[in-house]
Amino acid sequence: MVKPKFIVVTGGVLSGLGKGIATASIGNLLAGQLKVIPIKCDGYLNVDPGTMNPIEHGEVFVLDDGGEVDMDFGHYERFLDVSCKFRWNLTMGKVFEKIREKERRGDYLGKTVQYIPHVANLIKDWWKDVAAEEKADVALIEIGGTIGDIENEMYVEAARQLRKDVGDDSIMYAHLTYVPIPSSVNEQKSKPTQQSINLLRERGITPDLIICRCAEYVTDAIRKKIASFCDVDADAVITSIDVKSIYQIPLIFEEQNLVKLLNRKLKLDIKPNNVEWNKFVEKIENAEKNAKNKINIAICGKYTALEDSYASVVEALKHCGAHLDCKINIQWIETTDEDNIKEELRGVHGVIVPGGFGSRGVEGKIAAIKYCRENNIPFLGLCYGLQMAVIEFARDVCGLKGANSTEVDPGTRYPVIDILPEQKEITNKGGTMRLGAYPANIKPSTIVHKLYDDDIVSERHRHRYEVNPDYHKILEEKGLIFSGMSPNKRLVEFIELPKHRYFAATQAHPELKSSLIRPAPLFLGLVKAAKELSK
Repeated sequence: MVKPKFIVVTGGVLSGLGKGIATASIGNLLAGQLKVIPIKCDGYLNVDPGTMNPIEHGEVFVLDDGGEVDMDFGHYERFLDVSCKFRWNLTMGKVFEKIREKERRGDYLGKTVQYIPHVANLIKDWWKDVAAEEKADVALIEIGGTIGDIENEMYVEAARQLRKDVGDDSIMYAHLTYVPIPSSVNEQKSKPTQQSINLLRERGITPDLIICRCAEYVTDAIRKKIASFCDVDADAVITSIDVKSIYQIPLIFEEQNLVKLLNRKLKLDIKPNNVEWNKFVEKIENAEKNAKNKINIAICGKYTALEDSYASVVEALKHCGAHLDCKINIQWIETTDEDNIKEELRGVHGVIVPGGFGSRGVEGKIAAIKYCRENNIPFLGLCYGLQMAVIEFARDVCGLKGANSTEVDPGTRYPVIDILPEQKEITNKGGTMRLGAYPANIKPSTIVHKLYDDDIVSERHRHRYEVNPDYHKILEEKGLIFSGMSPNKRLVEFIELPKHRYFAATQAHPELKSSLIRPAPLFLGLVKAAKELSK
């Protein structure tokens, strides 16, 4: 049996430095030759982020098995080419839930249940069990938040104890920190990094690798200063420099001999091998510089105040830009104010209406879709975007005035979007019925079939409402193509309009499976059509 290695990644100074990307980039250097799995540890007491507002927490990333997880899992899947599992995400909500279950069963034999040893042991056992179950060569453990946060203290303690359990050659501690360059002095400052690492060392962990997030490469003097303070070799202090494309980070780490450091610390024998990755990173860079092929794509939603709410949509567009050699300018349109939608859409070459919930911004989304349909503007609807497209078509083509979703208007005369009977008994919002990967049978000779080049397609879902089967007949009679259906032919998975430059929508979230190497087909179709329109 393979004895797994563990790489624990912590962060300091402040959040938002890109710890998930740094973790994924370390894994990217190993994934071509070893089986690498990521484990993300979040400090919040929610069991998962499924009920959190995207503006507060960012995108909820859905896995094939239906797990709702942190958006960092998107980076893991795109960088490591793995399909992650819900068990790979640990939250303090899950930890305490499990502790209570064990205590009620009598697993602790009547003893007082304490943070140490019981909580720390549960966390360590979880990590080791996941690595063993997956037969992983390397398990990446990202601890969310920053050192000093009360929420992640038990993860840090478990990580400290893990070294004794697995041996010094089987664990590596990496710490991501911030090296600012204050404008008043215009020089790199190492003090925040020293203080951050001092907090880590107070908790019994001395990092083996220090990743400095900085606008510039850290100077030799600063690197040596940090190395001296932290008792590491100077080559174990590397820079995660600000870049235009996050996909450059693995290559930047490789250039700073991180592979050599990983081999030395973990007794590995990995050869730098990022040829294919490098090829597509160059394509992204070339696309960004391409002045000839510039296209404007509007993302029409209600969570535009935080772009991370639609992180995977943005990444899917970047993947397409690399493959189709075009620079994509994203125009964010807040749909709550529907009066200015037409004016804001002038000059765009394509429109995406992404997923969402609730009634706010609905009429703005419908107005944007109508504009695309009537003006032959390439359109892609995702989940809620498909539902809004069906509502617009029902109102303006089928003549069903006031047609709506019962989520928005429970008393609508024409509930073309409705919650199905088997889902109406679910009162726990986190228990959404359609979560995860579901197959769809694709209709031959449709746009969707040509894009996927397959008769059966599996995409990830996150919703409860569906196109009401009572209205399938009139929608199809008026010209809406149901290009993908569930195997039982009851649920509409894909729609499209014929004789339109590009008008497609799906009840799923194909952006979640898009990657730099394999862009999501529906996004490729949109960007290709938008590129043609821009000429």
